[in-house]
Amino acid sequence: MKTKFILIAAVLLGIVCPGPAEAQFKIGGRKINTGKLLNAAADAATAVTLSDADIARLSRESVEWMDANNPVAEDDNEYMIRLKRLTEGITDAEGLPLNFKVYLVIDVNAFACGDGSIRVFSSLMDLMDDDELMAIIGHEIGHVVHADVKHAMKNAYLASAARNAAGAAEGSTVAKLSESQLGDLATAFTDAQFSQKQEYEADKYGFRFCVEHGFSPYGMAASLEKLVELSQGAKASTVQKMFSSHPDSEKRAAAVRKMADEYTASQQ
Repeated sequence: MKTKFILIAAVLLGIVCPGPAEAQFKIGGRKINTGKLLNAAADAATAVTLSDADIARLSRESVEWMDANNPVAEDDNEYMIRLKRLTEGITDAEGLPLNFKVYLVIDVNAFACGDGSIRVFSSLMDLMDDDELMAIIGHEIGHVVHADVKHAMKNAYLASAARNAAGAAEGSTVAKLSESQLGDLATAFTDAQFSQKQEYEADKYGFRFCVEHGFSPYGMAASLEKLVELSQGAKASTVQKMFSSHPDSEKRAAAVRKMADEYTASQQ
């Protein structure tokens, strides 16, 4: 039986749903107080400078925490077999080594983080065909390649209670975070609000990713169009919150479909 994944809000392609400032959720039996994430003073961000190595380590530790607190598909699971088939030969993105896993959860989501970890939710796989799924994976990788996730992680660390508890960085090393702090920091992947420009650039990357790896150039447009349709139909309760703060999903879909049309015409 699938288990519900809860991390402040369900997110896909940078779309988030705001929640109460002091809400609490349970993950793996542990309570997470979401109000802790942004309680630091406004000038705290200038107090600590995190290196790329620090960000990579924090990303790795956060993903390890998430893997330990969510049901991960085994290699012989049907979802993992499908993901392995689709990603065969895709070992890196512009030099960043990639690793893929599936969370057996009911939320519709996927994310990528700075250490190259790609996590896809089984319910998203249920909704998307192969081309659409790979476009979404490419989109998420695009946020990493463009350093969007790196900046989200850095901002979350510097502005959160986790930063205060861990203390200032010394040289290029930051203090090791506790489990609860890692839970807060993990939201940098799953609850990040990206700018309109960042989303459009990630869409373009998802389009190019599909073309480069032999998937349909229309995968990115189709995935966005499907999510818009689902948000208005029988599946609305599953995905509607993901669109509440991002009204440009249809425009994004139209833009990347035009890109696919132009590419297809150029190949004839």
